[in-house]
Amino acid sequence: MNKKLKRSRNQLVAGVCAGIADYFEWDPTLVRVAYALLSIFSAGFPGLVLYIILWIIMPLSDE
Repeated sequence: MNKKLKRSRNQLVAGVCAGIADYFEWDPTLVRVAYALLSIFSAGFPGLVLYIILWIIMPLSDE
């Protein structure tokens, strides 16, 4: 099985968190909550920059 990390069409903003959840077969809501908490506790800025970078480099899913 050859899985690729792609942004999901099940998106709230850009589909990055849902794409990560699809790749690891996790619940997208849990990934979104974990990402939000991680961003808040790391002063927000690094989390926002990482999200934007992933938004740019991750291709959109075909499905």
